[in-house]
Amino acid sequence: MTPQVFVKTYLPFALETQKKKGISALFILAQAALESGWGDRVFGNMFFGVKDTDGLNGNEQLLVTREVHNNPNVKYPVILKITQTGKRLWEYRVKDWFRKYNSPEESFTDHADFFFKNKRYAEALKVRSDPHAFARAIAKAGYATDPNYATSLIAVIRTVERNLPK
Repeated sequence: MTPQVFVKTYLPFALETQKKKGISALFILAQAALESGWGDRVFGNMFFGVKDTDGLNGNEQLLVTREVHNNPNVKYPVILKITQTGKRLWEYRVKDWFRKYNSPEESFTDHADFFFKNKRYAEALKVRSDPHAFARAIAKAGYATDPNYATSLIAVIRTVERNLPK
């Protein structure tokens, strides 16, 4: 899906979430785009890469993902490949449990609720209306294992901004 089509299709969900939770719609849409490959990888209506920690209650799916760690001994349900990418960095290709949803709307709502339910994002929520600051803050709080997550997310925010309806 092109960025323009993605923004047009999913902007209403991001705006509704912004209205309910105060998290910037630009941030929400950009994170959905980054995590789903602009809508090309939306398995089970999962737009945000929110992990399911138990893999037991039927609302989860086992999907291939990339993770980056400073330890070569991290456990996952299925490890496909581990590659050392730096002096103390390892890239993992694994299968891990992710949430699945009945609709995109359910995914967008659960994603926003995720930040409010997890105390590690308390500081980030103080800047939730600023998409760039929120991106840096959630990355600092550990949303993703990619050490360049904030930089990548901010670049996608800029692409979303360029593709907003005029």
